[in-house]
Amino acid sequence: MQGEIVARSYASALFELAESKGSAEAYGEALDQIGTLLDQEPAFAQFLETPRIDAREKKQVLRETFGGRIPDHVLNFLLLVLDKRRQRLLKVMAREYRNLVDQRMDRAHVDVTVARPADAATMEDMKARLSKALGKDVVPHVRVDPSLVGGIVVRSGDVVYDGSVRRRLQGLRRRLLAASVGGGR
Repeated sequence: MQGEIVARSYASALFELAESKGSAEAYGEALDQIGTLLDQEPAFAQFLETPRIDAREKKQVLRETFGGRIPDHVLNFLLLVLDKRRQRLLKVMAREYRNLVDQRMDRAHVDVTVARPADAATMEDMKARLSKALGKDVVPHVRVDPSLVGGIVVRSGDVVYDGSVRRRLQGLRRRLLAASVGGGR
């Protein structure tokens, strides 16, 4: 909990700087790249987090790795995070930063599960309908689950909208079982 509060503070500070520079999205993309690298390269994460490696050496590696590839302010942010020994929170900082950008852009990330892959036109239609229903610009994260049989399941935060054929069949089964038990007397 404490780590999330600290990460949110760092993300907020970078976000304020990014907004003043008109670069909120670019800074977010840079943080996403760093978060992806930390996820995909455990050795890199371990390198940053181990206290046995001198901070100057870590900073040099960051400058060589990211210099000219990400905005200078984001690189300076990374160096500051190292100075403050908060590198274990980098992924959380990136997530919190993305949340701030999404709030500012009035975006909502939703998980969408479908029974079969949908074509581009269907996806655009679905995105437009979800955006209208939620009152925000929706960014769908789609996955395919053939067990749905048909329909769609949408998860937005803690709310689940289940319009799947599987759910309807389960409901029908429950009603039939309840009717046969109650009707047999």
